[in-house]
Amino acid sequence: MSVKIQLFFAISSSIILWGGCDNDKQNQKIDEAAMARSASIYQTNCASCHGEQMIAFTDRTWKHGQERDSLIQTISNGVLDAGMPAWGKVLSEVQIQELADYIITGIEHVKNFGFEEVRLESDTFQTEKFAFHLDTVASGLSIPWGIAFLPNAEILVTEKKGDLILIKANGEKVLVSGTPKVSFDVQGGLLDILLHPDFANNNWLYLSYSDYIIEKGDTLSGTAIDRFTYKNGTLTEPLEIFRGRPYSSAKWHYGSRMVFDDKKHLFFIASDRANQKENPQTLENPKGKIHRVYEDGSIPEDNPFVNTESAVPSIYSYGHRNAQGLAYHAETGVLWAHEHGPRGGDELNIIKKGANYGWPNISYGINYDGTSFTQKVAEEGMEQPVHYWTPSIAPCGMAFVNSAIYPGWNGDLLVGSLRFKYLNRCILKDGKVIQEEVLMKNIGRLRDVRQGPDGYIYISVEEPGFIFRLIPL
Repeated sequence: MSVKIQLFFAISSSIILWGGCDNDKQNQKIDEAAMARSASIYQTNCASCHGEQMIAFTDRTWKHGQERDSLIQTISNGVLDAGMPAWGKVLSEVQIQELADYIITGIEHVKNFGFEEVRLESDTFQTEKFAFHLDTVASGLSIPWGIAFLPNAEILVTEKKGDLILIKANGEKVLVSGTPKVSFDVQGGLLDILLHPDFANNNWLYLSYSDYIIEKGDTLSGTAIDRFTYKNGTLTEPLEIFRGRPYSSAKWHYGSRMVFDDKKHLFFIASDRANQKENPQTLENPKGKIHRVYEDGSIPEDNPFVNTESAVPSIYSYGHRNAQGLAYHAETGVLWAHEHGPRGGDELNIIKKGANYGWPNISYGINYDGTSFTQKVAEEGMEQPVHYWTPSIAPCGMAFVNSAIYPGWNGDLLVGSLRFKYLNRCILKDGKVIQEEVLMKNIGRLRDVRQGPDGYIYISVEEPGFIFRLIPL
């Protein structure tokens, strides 16, 4: 069995409750064989139009029905106006029936994510380990993109439209002055915020945002990182750390999450700016990369491409699409990131020095219009994700739990979902995701998740914008 067929079969077998009783091993073997045959047929005949990942293909609106009989009819007769050929004279009846069953497994998988809107009726939630309720830290916000905790228990929150908000201990909101001008567009604006590890002494903080210029009447923008001195509600002494030049007219894929490691290296994301053909796989521009610099923006001498001709010296890893989650595991010293795939194929990665993460040469997703942009899910010299989500959950924000406040969660990774509006708990073992738990389904588009210095988990949701604290009962 080929690697690709094995992959499809593994995905399918992980999401199906096989027909027959659990102990009916003979029926299970028959079903497994049918799934393997169907995966091969899909790979040979369907993947070129519908994409390598069958489950990504099933994440769609079904114009001709998604029940078994409808699928059999569509496969058999085709949809000539849409360019789909009829397979009734190429495949046998049994093959078409098995292929329909195979596709249904993907449809059922997609349904498990819950596309329907459900109104929350309680602020109390039961998890596998304990119950908790939501404590409202701040309300009346719009799109709170990033959260940072000041030493005096006050909180700084970036609003995507361009404001930096100070949340006082009594809940009062104060507008911070001295913030940079931003290009507030589809995905651009004032984005992440990060305090320097020695903030208590130097008062430095970092902001990521979409910087812009006006050129011949057009607005061109790019990812920017600046350092400021913060004091008494004001930002001063701006220092340019990074500019993702050349700027472009695209209004998507800025990335922008930031984190420090224990050696005070600043890591940050500069996404591909929606240009997958030119940016992620070249070292000659900074887009589609994770970067590493010192606290003042200078380049570490041991960066992987610092001596590579024409390479941007701050690059630490490359081949990224649109990453909006970055977290440093203090105990293991490992950097983790997640990024948005196209339609399907959101990735969770362990970031290695100098590594290529493959975008767009390899992917577990397909184009938004259902077409395929690559026939590869793996290639020599390119990293495989630790975990991926199909359909896309649109991950945003992430944090490791290392707090005794949450029994049974220590070492777990929390990831926000913009698309499905929940918090995803990833249970890790030996650097792998072995189980997931969906928390607070339909809480809202979850933009950021952080563990505060008090040990509590904080989340931000948007439109309407809230900051919540998770309080175990």
